[in-house]
Amino acid sequence: MCEPKFEDLAEKFLMIEEGKPVYHRILLKLSGEALMGSQPYGIDTVVLRDIAEQIAQVHELGTQVALVIGGGNIFRGVLAASSGMDRSNADYMGMLATVMNALAMQDALEKFGVATRVQSAIDMKEVAEPFIRRRAIRHLEKGRIVIFAAGTGLPYFTTDTTAALRASEIGAEVLMKATKVDGVYESDPEKNPLALRYERISFSEVLTRNLRVMDATAISLAREEKMRIIVFNLKMKGNIKKAVLGEPIGTVVEETCYAR
Repeated sequence: MCEPKFEDLAEKFLMIEEGKPVYHRILLKLSGEALMGSQPYGIDTVVLRDIAEQIAQVHELGTQVALVIGGGNIFRGVLAASSGMDRSNADYMGMLATVMNALAMQDALEKFGVATRVQSAIDMKEVAEPFIRRRAIRHLEKGRIVIFAAGTGLPYFTTDTTAALRASEIGAEVLMKATKVDGVYESDPEKNPLALRYERISFSEVLTRNLRVMDATAISLAREEKMRIIVFNLKMKGNIKKAVLGEPIGTVVEETCYAR
């Protein structure tokens, strides 16, 4: 089962009751598509501001926040590669798209008075710091939000894998994946309205059932590092804060859980 020991559970319930965050340091994974809103392409500044406000509210609770944002709203490397473009070139272009999203989010967060740093896996010192693990941790300790951009800096790796990797590197307690649905389902809920949603599921079950939570590399890394993943609906305003406060939303993925 996926239940903490009694004293941890009692402490968690007390923190929830008092409105205190149950996580000290988190990594939040956002898709690039989340920034589009109802637009077919690019960044909807109203949506961007709304997400930034929700993140700023979590930051105010005292939780240290790191972000990884995809680039699919601007350019998707896998799609371009399937159309005949060289995969490495396509992936590098996708990495550059994530930098654009990171800079947009940095601007939005700083309008809420939140100090933010962008660290890029590809050297571009004019617009972002290079990714340095110790420096990223120090920024978090000083109360700054850190946005990791340009993926891993290598082709053939997704931003899901980047999120799992960076979460492990900075010692995050949880990887929170904000999506357009309210958790992990046995099949696509948009195609099958009767699809079962899991409250808790193990990494092994996710891989065995080929569920589209994150890509297999990211799931395998999270399992190896015993990194809890919470999947929830970003479109429900306030869900990021609820997840940080330990309220039961979405789906929890961790190896000690069984599927149900």
